[in-house]
Amino acid sequence: MASGWGITGNKGRCYDFWIDFSDCMSRCREPKDCTLLREDYLECLHHSKEFQRRNRVYKEEKRKLRAAEREAKEGKQVEAARA
Repeated sequence: MASGWGITGNKGRCYDFWIDFSDCMSRCREPKDCTLLREDYLECLHHSKEFQRRNRVYKEEKRKLRAAEREAKEGKQVEAARA
């Protein structure tokens, strides 16, 4: 991880984020000054924000499909009542 070596023997995918975060921590007065760099590094490792967003998009798509089905069903019921 922090060694810079990835699985294939090349530079790891998150190594650049680690270097930025590490440099910031060595130069800053307070750790909270490096919060954004820490978040970037952790996002690179775990992709938690990406997964949260993907789940929100998926739930919204499902909600829209259910609403469209509900409207179509109600529309058929209204037409049947008129006939």
